[in-house]
Amino acid sequence: MNYNPLVSICIPAYNSARWIGSTIQSALLQTWKNKEIIIVDDGSTDNTLKIAKQFESDNLKVISQKNSGACVARNKAFSIANGDFIQWLDSDDLLAPDKIENQINDGDSILLPDVLHSSAFGQFHYRIKSARFFPTSLWRDLSPIEWLLEHFNKGHWMYTAAWLVSRKLADLAGPWDERLSRNQDGEYFTRVVALCREVKFHAGAKSYYRRANFSSITSNKFNNALKSVILSKNLQVDTLLNLRDTKETRTACINCLQRAIFSYNLDSPSVRLVKKRIFELGGTVTQPRGTAKFKAAEKILGIKFARKIKDKLWFFNKLLQKYWEWFCSLLFRDSV
Repeated sequence: MNYNPLVSICIPAYNSARWIGSTIQSALLQTWKNKEIIIVDDGSTDNTLKIAKQFESDNLKVISQKNSGACVARNKAFSIANGDFIQWLDSDDLLAPDKIENQINDGDSILLPDVLHSSAFGQFHYRIKSARFFPTSLWRDLSPIEWLLEHFNKGHWMYTAAWLVSRKLADLAGPWDERLSRNQDGEYFTRVVALCREVKFHAGAKSYYRRANFSSITSNKFNNALKSVILSKNLQVDTLLNLRDTKETRTACINCLQRAIFSYNLDSPSVRLVKKRIFELGGTVTQPRGTAKFKAAEKILGIKFARKIKDKLWFFNKLLQKYWEWFCSLLFRDSV
């Protein structure tokens, strides 16, 4: 196959001085040679812009804007991208050297501009050697409706850098929603999937999602983030129902919305609006099935306190994983 598309690697960056160098290197080291790299610094207050500028060249552009959010930065990068394909890459994540080449050279589907390309991805904190891959039912070739039903019903997801998006699909999908501060990629890629002919999965293509930063959004100080998540979920529901409005898709939408209710603050106005929409879709709000330990805690402490304890334990477990990996990175000197 004699096909040499230009790939635009678009990197939004904000206060990423610790990671941005490794992220840029992973883009530069792509074995797919016909590429351009566009970095948009979103008003960083650390050395992110200075570090990015050190890599500037004919095929690596660095742009600075006032702090406006990741979606604005992504839209800016796309507005000047010339690629036949778009590779989105967050400023703390990494691409395997042959990630893009694997997706482009893995069969003739790359010639079809309405095919969307996904891939395997691992999760890590500091050491790429410790990256853990968690295959789900999305790690296979799927039709758009099959992909969305799996995503809505089971909560499986595909992170930003795992995708390779054709220019045609990116143009049809339109810009990233700049109202969103959380779950931006969930909303954006739901739109992209709904527009494609097929989601083609490439098992040999790999990228790495850095989980160095995480937090619970159950406390009041995260109300804006919670509103963003709820807005994103509602927009995703709109997209699926516009694609196909049946009993099957409505059930999937109810499952998606109900999962959001029990992931966040049970008493917030945003969650009450979600409950209302569940009723409008013909569903009922039911308690999720919990473990025996959770049910026992619920009986003794009530649902709110039981959920708070569960969230705290989850957070503590993730914190332990993070700092164990950090300790190993110091011991073996292989942090990236």
